[in-house]
Amino acid sequence: MTGRSTKRALAGIAAAASVLLFATGAAADEPAIDTGDTAWMLVSTALVLMMTIPGVALFYAGMVRKKNVLATMMQSFSICAIVSVVWMVAGYSLAFGEGGAYLGDLSKLFLAGLGEAWDKPFVLGSGDAAVATTIPESVFLTFQMTFAIITAALVTGAVADRMKFSALVVFITLWSLVVYSPIAHWVWHPNGFMFGWGVLDFAGGTVVHINAGVAGLVAALVLGKRRGYGTENMAPYNLGLAVIGASMLWVGWFGFNAGSAVGAGARAGMAMLVTQVATAAAALGWMVMEWVTKGKPSVLGIISGAVAGLVAITPASGFVLPGPALLFGVIAGVLSFWASTSLKRMLGYDDSLDVFGVHGVAGIVGALLVGLFAYGPLSATPGAPEGVSGSVAQLILQAQGVVVTIIYVAVVTFILLKLVDLLIGLRVSEEEEVEGLDTALHGERLG
Repeated sequence: MTGRSTKRALAGIAAAASVLLFATGAAADEPAIDTGDTAWMLVSTALVLMMTIPGVALFYAGMVRKKNVLATMMQSFSICAIVSVVWMVAGYSLAFGEGGAYLGDLSKLFLAGLGEAWDKPFVLGSGDAAVATTIPESVFLTFQMTFAIITAALVTGAVADRMKFSALVVFITLWSLVVYSPIAHWVWHPNGFMFGWGVLDFAGGTVVHINAGVAGLVAALVLGKRRGYGTENMAPYNLGLAVIGASMLWVGWFGFNAGSAVGAGARAGMAMLVTQVATAAAALGWMVMEWVTKGKPSVLGIISGAVAGLVAITPASGFVLPGPALLFGVIAGVLSFWASTSLKRMLGYDDSLDVFGVHGVAGIVGALLVGLFAYGPLSATPGAPEGVSGSVAQLILQAQGVVVTIIYVAVVTFILLKLVDLLIGLRVSEEEEVEGLDTALHGERLG
């Protein structure tokens, strides 16, 4: 290369570098999406979706009788589709639109405005209480969509074997809008009144599990017991399916809890660790209780205990350390075993797959215990460097959040069920129940 050519090349490189530096400087003044955080949230979203299909679908299908396996799977799969559309049309707007203390607004109907800042970091809320993220809103809203999906799917376990599919479609559509979205707004939007109170719910103790558990209990009471309950053999058709489903729930729950950090940082790491510890402790707690009281540890028992541990640690996963997580798990495993056996027998209700006994009870356990065991530095921010620490005052706040959630869910769920019953009827006929929902409702048969 000649001297003149070399000078030209160097001048070109210098000019390109100047342009690059100028562009970088200009971009530095604007908030940018963090690709690492976004990648983790994309993975977390897929993990949470896997919790419903095929996780809950297999878990529930394995616990019903053979004649209802396909109908049970159909419920989870169809809910995935129904709630996705409902969330896109109005659910997301009602949950995460600005609105007021009790409900979001209609500004995000059909995800209006999403295209205007599709490649910018999402800020939830506005003003001093706004919560900034490092991910695009498309990822945030899809992550939250998977939460809405699984919450609705969980409810179906309480009414397995006897609810009309048409009634379920109408009920879940209404319930997602009138029950789930408002509670999500109360707890997770900066304008929500529970958010303002300071109620702690990292990943869905109140929004998901107490919500689903109480709704499931009310639905079981309104529909009544299964035909032959207490006299006929209703043993699970295939516990192997249930084990596979529970295993998928366990793995997927890392997206559920660690993903709720909305970033790939230290808090997500701690949430993942405490989730594993609490789940293992609860599985062993249920297993030991069953071994002592019934003489044999069952497969159904240990997987139910694991789910109870996953539920209990959910509201606390971003707030506690491994020591308390171990305690969360043991308490949840023992109390959920008691609720799913002794309490259910004592009160005489037919919660088919123990949605209240596991999700409702363990959700309450976790929502209350986080009030005592929250470790301040995990939730510290520049504006609140001490974070939120456990105290009696925080426990009282948590109890208030639990009570308000239970009352709202119970009352509104009851009203919706009665409305659907009046319009199209809730329960299949006795002949259809005897025949099995696979054939009666869907015209198909397993094997």
